[in-house]
Amino acid sequence: MAKRIKKREIDQELLGAIFRLEEDWKKMHAISEQSIDPSWNTLYMEHLARAKYLFLLKEAKHRNVSALMYRS
Repeated sequence: MAKRIKKREIDQELLGAIFRLEEDWKKMHAISEQSIDPSWNTLYMEHLARAKYLFLLKEAKHRNVSALMYRS
């Protein structure tokens, strides 16, 4: 039973991280889109945020995690 609770808690943390990273990525993308000449650092941070977001999405898919399962 404890394993199921731990898995559920980790899955919820994973979903929270996915939502936070999605928001960060979209903010960085908006900044770079609005910039006339975005710096390489801004572009790097945007690509890094996107890579982290996509990695966590793949992890959630691998773990069969759905946001609909963990609605609060």
